[in-house]
Amino acid sequence: MSPRRPVGGSRYLYDSFDAAHARIEANERVAEERWQGLEYRLGRIEGALERLERRLWLAAYGVAAAVLAQMGSPYLAALGAP
Repeated sequence: MSPRRPVGGSRYLYDSFDAAHARIEANERVAEERWQGLEYRLGRIEGALERLERRLWLAAYGVAAAVLAQMGSPYLAALGAP
């Protein structure tokens, strides 16, 4: 006998509440696990986006350096030629 049941009462009076409470707790545990999984995946996505952003900036600076080098090479050639 459950300690919540009255001595002369019906067991059906409290069993449904116990089952509902257990179901709610199980759903809360599942929701917590899903939330943790979501946070983990979002962290991985954020890390990947940061790495991609660094690569894009590196490519942009590389292109800018190449353009400046092409623009500056005639001036350096003109200064070096007697």
